[in-house]
Amino acid sequence: MEYKRVFELLEDQNKSFPQADCLASKVNGTWVKHSTQDVINIAENIALGLRKLGIEKGDKVAIISNNRPEWNFVDFGIQFLGAVSVPMYPTITADDYAYIFNDSEAKIVFVEDREMYDKVAEAQQSSPNLKHIFTFDNLSGVPYWNEVHAMGKEEDNKILEQTKEAVDLDDLLTLIYTSGTTGRPKGVMLTHKNILKNTYSVAKLFPIDGPKSKALSFLPLCHIFERTATYTYMRLGLSIYYAENLEKIADNLKEVQPHTFTTVPRLLEKVYAKIVAKGYELEGIKKNLFFWALNLGLKYEPNLDMGFWYNFKLKIANKLIFSKWREALGNNIEFIVSGAAALQPRLARVFWAGQIRVLEAYGLTETSPGVAFNRFEPENVRVGTVGPALEGVEIKIAADGEVLVRGDNVMQGYYNKPELTKEVIDEDGWFHTGDVGELVEGKFLKITDRKKEMFKTSGGKYIAPQAVENKFKESTLIEQIMVVGEGEKFPAALIVPLEDAVKDWFGKKELNYTNLKSAIETPEFIEKMNREMERYNKNFAQFEKVKKFKLLAEPWGIEGGELTPTLKLKRKNIAAKFEQHIADFYKDDKEIV
Repeated sequence: MEYKRVFELLEDQNKSFPQADCLASKVNGTWVKHSTQDVINIAENIALGLRKLGIEKGDKVAIISNNRPEWNFVDFGIQFLGAVSVPMYPTITADDYAYIFNDSEAKIVFVEDREMYDKVAEAQQSSPNLKHIFTFDNLSGVPYWNEVHAMGKEEDNKILEQTKEAVDLDDLLTLIYTSGTTGRPKGVMLTHKNILKNTYSVAKLFPIDGPKSKALSFLPLCHIFERTATYTYMRLGLSIYYAENLEKIADNLKEVQPHTFTTVPRLLEKVYAKIVAKGYELEGIKKNLFFWALNLGLKYEPNLDMGFWYNFKLKIANKLIFSKWREALGNNIEFIVSGAAALQPRLARVFWAGQIRVLEAYGLTETSPGVAFNRFEPENVRVGTVGPALEGVEIKIAADGEVLVRGDNVMQGYYNKPELTKEVIDEDGWFHTGDVGELVEGKFLKITDRKKEMFKTSGGKYIAPQAVENKFKESTLIEQIMVVGEGEKFPAALIVPLEDAVKDWFGKKELNYTNLKSAIETPEFIEKMNREMERYNKNFAQFEKVKKFKLLAEPWGIEGGELTPTLKLKRKNIAAKFEQHIADFYKDDKEIV
């Protein structure tokens, strides 16, 4: 079916395969479910309430909240009026909120809790357009979202047929402000067409019986990756269950037993690290079997016939070891979509070997987001790539290696920034992604780095840090790594070791382990890390080899400002925080070769 407006995905679900648990979240320890009809009814009342508060077609309404059904209720309520949603991360500053409110001219904002309310109330003082703040949590003394819903119940909903009909395919659906790691955030203008074309292309690839399947959602809805995934789930009829929080994902997977979910590589790395840590705790034959299976999986190639003997061994490994991995994910997982950053090839191989298909995808906020997607069928998968282009998307590699994209998924532009728009969308409609890549076999897109993150050494050689970092992260001892060296003689690295693996190594060497801080200062472990450097440096040309490193005891996180909300490295922040360590790499004038 061809759709003209995103909200028709919800309405069509209600006609074709209405769900009793269209949306579900845990409240006071119990899963509370909302049927498709419930979602429509609540969203319609919110739309009417917003209209009573003066919201019309084209007006901006902001949402600042973690994932919960109320987020969707408000989102669809905004859509029913032809208004524009402005979703934002709960973790940004009051100053950033004020900037976005003023740039977008948002009139109303919905926030989750007291902390967010206080932050937005502070921002409101310098945001004259912002008239109302409503909370999703029922708090004393502040306006509650249900008040908007109650206002709408008093109105005649026949008017919504007119407001819905007035919404066009090319109308603005949402303004999504980029995370602003390189300066003030920019409002990406995405239309109904942008999102609908993307959901159509992606839905065709999902090998799943939607009306009988469930998805677990935990990536932020304010990010386009999870937002478009949500609309795709609705298009297919999947029930959506919201995880309680990142710490409860493991528990929620076992409870919900989902058939799919979207994730970012960092979370898969954590899952893998926990699994390996448990492997280290085993003893005797169980431990030997675990690492035998793990090493077998690390050699797997989904698109190749690995031969009778390998396949026979893998069958045994799946029965004895990988079955427990699938059980930990709820035992129903048909596939996982990984995006927002590069996935380590070893993780793709080992999960595929364990019959957990991880489909690496690629896109940007500006492309709604889907550009390329590894398929469910092994012949359409190439580990280390992000797969073939989605239907309706063109990909071209520029002379300097930059990935260019063209199609109905490409944004209208940056809100209020026509000059910046011209910088990224050329006269022929090609969007310049800022990523560097190549087409493997002329078909499978491989992203090698961010154009802006590549740096040049003093010797004039270009280094692609992501490629180096991903290779070094194959070491079981390395949890996080950032390669530096702009304008210097050689690359160096800041490294956060994986504590469980370090602890296990100390046990094997019969060394006393107290904590990670003291462990990384012991001569024996430093020598071990030197050997790890030598091992992985073999994969690179002389000018790319990491010559020095500094071990750090504290993992990088969102709260510390080292990671974006989608867990990418904030390189400038990390470089500033560890400025002295980086300076120490290069204080010796003697050239290292």
